[in-house]
Amino acid sequence: MQVLLQGKTVQEPSTKDAYLEILADKYSRGILEATMEMPKSAIDLSNECGIPISTAYRRVQLLHGHKLLGISGSINQDGKKYFLYKSRVKSIMTCFKNGSLEVEIVPNSDLEN
Repeated sequence: MQVLLQGKTVQEPSTKDAYLEILADKYSRGILEATMEMPKSAIDLSNECGIPISTAYRRVQLLHGHKLLGISGSINQDGKKYFLYKSRVKSIMTCFKNGSLEVEIVPNSDLEN
């Protein structure tokens, strides 16, 4: 049985452009995919996706700034802050239709509130 996912259409042209740039970047795609099911730290993302740690932090901030990645934090036993990142989207669909670009975002239903 196939379930049809309901998405939200992006209207703002600059947001569409930003999402297309994000999708064109292999590191950003890797982070979104790696955090789809379970939150991960930047170090975990760096190791799992083969991304330099500084690049992982930059991409995490970019994705969070565009509301594609959620951040949760805690303080470990040593008193250090520890952040976990989780994808806020299940999919991003793009197509050209009637001479214009359409972008649709399907939210990640696994995202904890």
